[in-house]
Amino acid sequence: MTILPRLFLFAAGVALVACSDPDAARARKTTVPTYDQRTGKLTQLTFDRNKNGTIDTWTDMDGTRPLRSRVDLDEDGKIDRWEYYDAAGNLAKVGFSRANNGKADAWAFSDHDGKVARIEISSTADEHRIDRWEFYENGQLARVEADSKGDGRVDRWETYEKGSLKTAAIDENGDGRPDRRLTYDAGVLVAIESEPDAAGRFTKRVEVK
Repeated sequence: MTILPRLFLFAAGVALVACSDPDAARARKTTVPTYDQRTGKLTQLTFDRNKNGTIDTWTDMDGTRPLRSRVDLDEDGKIDRWEYYDAAGNLAKVGFSRANNGKADAWAFSDHDGKVARIEISSTADEHRIDRWEFYENGQLARVEADSKGDGRVDRWETYEKGSLKTAAIDENGDGRPDRRLTYDAGVLVAIESEPDAAGRFTKRVEVK
């Protein structure tokens, strides 16, 4: 869902309300369009999401099409949410800062129902250098792939059951295949498998008691 229709409908509604209306006055102050002086095209639109009289959202526009939004949810002067829109103006992904330092280091993608389907994480806060991928099913974490060495190759695979870690497979020699797999039951390690054959099947299993 894009914020654009809400912004324009809200701005249009404000124009019909008397100047004495405090909500209308707040909206006039915080819903501010910026236009390209040469072309007259709308390039930015600001918005007050929480209706407290402070601008907290800046949306870059290509005329009537939103491109991206920057949001300061807690109004501490640092952006903590980044919204990216597709060609149809629909929300495509949302960036957020786990470190709360004003830099996006994780990006969430939704499925057709609007639920989180995948989160991509970068330990270096670079969206072009993702090193952890989280996959969700029905709103719960289902599996994870990770590049723990930062060499651009996945070397750890995790599965989850009801939100708890179920298995963790690790590539220890860098050949792109798991060499060891740990199995957990209710968060407790119960088995270690190793020595995979040519087909990738583990030939050794040690029960942990």
